[in-house]
Amino acid sequence: MTFGDAHWNPGEGDRILVAGTSASLDTIRMILATLPAKARGQVFVEVDFCDEIEQLDAPRRFSVVWLVRSSGQDLGRSVDAWLSEMLPVSGTEEHSVHAWIEADGAPRVLSSELF
Repeated sequence: MTFGDAHWNPGEGDRILVAGTSASLDTIRMILATLPAKARGQVFVEVDFCDEIEQLDAPRRFSVVWLVRSSGQDLGRSVDAWLSEMLPVSGTEEHSVHAWIEADGAPRVLSSELF
């Protein structure tokens, strides 16, 4: 899949992060629909109110979390917390995540070497 100049091509063993607001639900659905059944990762969707939460089809090894702004939940904090867990700083091993984050535009690979 191509997003502008960026190519979205995570492998089966790669961890994936998809994060956005209700405004990007169509893109999130498209990304999830193109992933292999064995893909694993995390989806965060930030909405204004609970009544905006809906069912999202995702690969079985994905966790989908709806964040409700009116309850004080925040997309940026949730993404940062998840990445800090998935990209631990280690002197012996590099960790990476394929990510599409709405505010950042194009998908990219994030690495523990960046932290």
